[in-house]
Amino acid sequence: MDERRSASTWWFARATAAVAVSLVAPLAAQDRPIEEVYERFTAMVPMRDGVRLYTECYVPREIDEPLGIVFLRTPYGVAAGGDRFTRYFASTFRELAKDRYAFAVQDARGRHGSEGIFVWNRPLRDRRDPDAIDESSDAWDSIDWLTANVPGCNGRVGMLGVSYPGWLVTMALVDPHPALRCASPQASPSDYFVNDDFFHNGAFRLSPSAELPYLFDFDPKANARFPYDQVDCYEFFLDLGPLSNLDARYLHGASPTWSAFLEHSTYDEFWRTGNTLQHLTKVTVPTLNVFGWWDAENLGGAHDIYTTLEPYDVHGLNRIVVGPWAHGQWADAGAVALGDYEFGSDTSAYYQREIEAPWFAHHLMGRPDPGLPEALMFQTGTDDWKRYDAWPPTGLTTAVELFLRADGSLSFEPLPDGAAGGSVSWLSDPNRPVPYTKRPIMGFWSGLRGSREPRFGRAGKLWKVEDQRFVADRPDVMVFQTPPLDRDVEVTGRIVVDLFASTTGTDADWIVKLIDVYPERYEPKPELGGFQLMIADDVVRAKFRAGLADPRPVEPGAIEDYAIDLRTRNHLFRRGHRIMLQVQSTWFPLIDRNPQTFVDIPRATAADYRRAEHTVHCSPQHPSRIRLDVVR
Repeated sequence: MDERRSASTWWFARATAAVAVSLVAPLAAQDRPIEEVYERFTAMVPMRDGVRLYTECYVPREIDEPLGIVFLRTPYGVAAGGDRFTRYFASTFRELAKDRYAFAVQDARGRHGSEGIFVWNRPLRDRRDPDAIDESSDAWDSIDWLTANVPGCNGRVGMLGVSYPGWLVTMALVDPHPALRCASPQASPSDYFVNDDFFHNGAFRLSPSAELPYLFDFDPKANARFPYDQVDCYEFFLDLGPLSNLDARYLHGASPTWSAFLEHSTYDEFWRTGNTLQHLTKVTVPTLNVFGWWDAENLGGAHDIYTTLEPYDVHGLNRIVVGPWAHGQWADAGAVALGDYEFGSDTSAYYQREIEAPWFAHHLMGRPDPGLPEALMFQTGTDDWKRYDAWPPTGLTTAVELFLRADGSLSFEPLPDGAAGGSVSWLSDPNRPVPYTKRPIMGFWSGLRGSREPRFGRAGKLWKVEDQRFVADRPDVMVFQTPPLDRDVEVTGRIVVDLFASTTGTDADWIVKLIDVYPERYEPKPELGGFQLMIADDVVRAKFRAGLADPRPVEPGAIEDYAIDLRTRNHLFRRGHRIMLQVQSTWFPLIDRNPQTFVDIPRATAADYRRAEHTVHCSPQHPSRIRLDVVR
């Protein structure tokens, strides 16, 4: 109640005549400094268990109609210090502020200015206990407070956020407050052991996404940074040796989150209770799912949130927008390129002005419906925005297979029955792993900066569009490619790679990268001749082939079918380009080194890391291939 009175007092002092509606014409926020357009008040918003969450509220100085509230929750800190406004006005709120909403930004429980204890990926509460809390209940209680205390509001709230803040939006959808009229989870994780920052199909994402500086952000109340003593993360982690050395040499128990990850190295109850997808069983709030094709952190999680919600969307409320972006790039200004890949337009301006802003205005302020399709997809290769009635689209595509051949080719035709086929083999050495980007590999927070580079530079963002020729000639990277295409191949939908593979070890990693190879003579930009642009990629860990909760040793020499689901893409392989698949068994330090012996990797010793011969089989009986949805 103290916070309620302080907010009311603030409003009364600001508007002594209690004027709730101003007759002045709307003033776009960009016409003058944001501090002249908005006023701020802060509050410690009470939750049902008595914990109070630090919240900054921003209300226009001039109001010409009741306001919708745009609400963002984050563990990364909302306060800019002193009288400065939150940094989100320079990014996420940039275009929305022109519509003169009230804005609220809040530190998540236990972070920065908020009370309580922060629990990373906090599981859903026990609904039988009225005092139990989770991120869904914190969102509910906060919205309840905001609609009662933000002056001039119309009782409608919209939420948005990118990455972990996007997950906080997703959790609000589990048990949505009646005032939550729209929600946009953007690049939200959904299952950290399967497809997001920290693990992919059981393979630990060591760096950059899960690297120490990022984990350190979650352990103290405020942000922290791991004090690397080497510039090159490749060298640092290789010199470290087994993962068990990290705590003894550097952490000394200072990172409970790191310790928890290593303690739970299979899909056990720790991970199952944190799986958000199992709780997404209804769609009652208009939902705009957003992510980028080259998102290095949460492409899989965000994709799976949309597909999980879709069967429950009986009223057509669930939408998806995917652009050519790195993680969060759509919230930046001037997203015209990612590394050497040019988008052909300012895609973030288009998204913010033509998609996000009209969508929020419709649901929060009653503006006209922008008429968004079910799926709005940027098609890489053509650099066009495409509209679809479903995602993946139905009735538009046909299933096409590309078969790996032992001579390094990719063919649209399978080998005939009785053909000899063959295989390709390589020596995989965990002590000389394939780097995932050019060295030196700087830390996630130590990115290269420049006009063409998003935050955190090559190691954090740009490696997704890096020319893959830097590893294509290594003896432990297998390359399969088509001849120059005689027609366009429009991939619109799912991509799955089936590898029939064997190893002389008792465990292995299988990594695949689907690549668009530019012609050697590339007239639009000659310096990109022969460029190898990665379109999709992922890894599976062999010991989890029977299930992520059931690790089993691989029988040496046994041929297994490993299906690597690359989810969906929308890309045109142009006539004259080649389709390439690269296959490898290390990808360092993006993922941790597999010892290639069956062992609990967090407890592995240096002796467990052994060389092994890996083989991909290419015969009629074992047809390694790529399965694609291709427009007819």
